[in-house]
Amino acid sequence: MSTLSGKTLFITGASRGIGLAIALRAARDGANIAIAAKSDVPNPKLPGTIHSAARAVEDAGGRALALKCDIRDEDQVRAAVAATVDAFGGIDILVNNASAIWLRGTLDTPMKRFDLMQQVNSRGSFLCAQACLPHLLQAANPHILTLCPPPSLDPKWWGPHTAYTLAKMGMSFVTLGLAAEFGPQGVAVNALWPRTLIATDALNMIPGVSRANARHPEIMADAAHAVLTRPAAGFSGQFLIDEDVLRQAGVTDFTRYAVDPSHPLLPDLYVDA
Repeated sequence: MSTLSGKTLFITGASRGIGLAIALRAARDGANIAIAAKSDVPNPKLPGTIHSAARAVEDAGGRALALKCDIRDEDQVRAAVAATVDAFGGIDILVNNASAIWLRGTLDTPMKRFDLMQQVNSRGSFLCAQACLPHLLQAANPHILTLCPPPSLDPKWWGPHTAYTLAKMGMSFVTLGLAAEFGPQGVAVNALWPRTLIATDALNMIPGVSRANARHPEIMADAAHAVLTRPAAGFSGQFLIDEDVLRQAGVTDFTRYAVDPSHPLLPDLYVDA
């Protein structure tokens, strides 16, 4: 399978950034996209809403459903999943993209930030999977793809921002568990992470770097597409890196993904240089 035509994707945090890029790549195939995100009114600090994303998906050739959904709220998630099934007849793919970030040390991390990250990242990914799985188990080629890094206990990733690393690795461990539980049932449960920084709004949280040192979100979208078009059977529990996925798909020139090819690319968090 090389296309997502007719497939239904439930993508969290798809109003902007990597989530929107993944949605647009699938839309070009003619996929159905449920855009599940909190942003339903314009924010001067964060461009993009579920409605602007839905228009972009439809302009790209897909069908869109704009769903105001805070993935911390169980009722909202279950209602969004039900609305997706009502609109498109089922769910083939869950993309756990939504994530909260706060790159500070322990003494500079308010507990409300700690709680937000745990609730959105690991708990939100678990909840969305739990809500989507009854439908994924009925799909022909079901996938769960979570944007999280390979699990690591290396102290260098934990010391600078324990709270964020705990939340992000929480997504990784959820992926491990779901893969072990549902991989044998035919659901491909995998993770995808960028080798380099990606030019999203989250980049503003990392001191000392600029967009010039990053790649466009489209590299993650193309890698996700390559993963999600693979047969699900026997393909689970993998922690994939975008560049490696694309190399395996035959891509050799990555310059088009660079924001500024004249600047060096910087590795993302949890990836060794």
